[in-house]
Amino acid sequence: MTRVRTPHALVALLFAVSSQVAEPAALFAQSPASSDPMTRFPVVEGVNLEGRKFTLPADFEADLQIVFVAFKREQQSDVMTWVPFLKDETAKHRGLKVYELPTLTRSLRFVRRFIDGGMSRGIPDRATRETTITLYIDKAPFERALDIASEDTIRVLLVARDGRVLFSGDGAFTEPVAARLRAALSANTP
Repeated sequence: MTRVRTPHALVALLFAVSSQVAEPAALFAQSPASSDPMTRFPVVEGVNLEGRKFTLPADFEADLQIVFVAFKREQQSDVMTWVPFLKDETAKHRGLKVYELPTLTRSLRFVRRFIDGGMSRGIPDRATRETTITLYIDKAPFERALDIASEDTIRVLLVARDGRVLFSGDGAFTEPVAARLRAALSANTP
């Protein structure tokens, strides 16, 4: 008897495969140049779990956004550790938006509907689906642009509307990282 895999098991398998597939080097567009030396969020295209296309950072919708970059399905638990912090900060800073960017290798685009459909079915809240933007990209240039050394942890960013990265941290919620992110939020809000 053949065992049938559930959609969730297949999505997990595809996430695992995506982190193992090597990608060719490619030219990677950067956000418009600026005179400041800050890291800039690279230009990437993605589709949210409601089917809307985005070109980031131009389509970020707020003056400031907290952005979670995840590479593996099991990293969702690390993102969830930030929820209490996010509730507090979005209440304090009107207009602050939160985005999650599941980041997969471009070679998985052919199964995008299956992967995104599985993620969408797992997220009952429409607002969360609207701010979950899946990226099927050449990951190496993206990671270089954001100084991501490993896909073994999530990256937490504070990104301005113009693409400037105002804060960068790694991993599940810890008070020291959260304190640095709070300071960056306070320094960049009126």
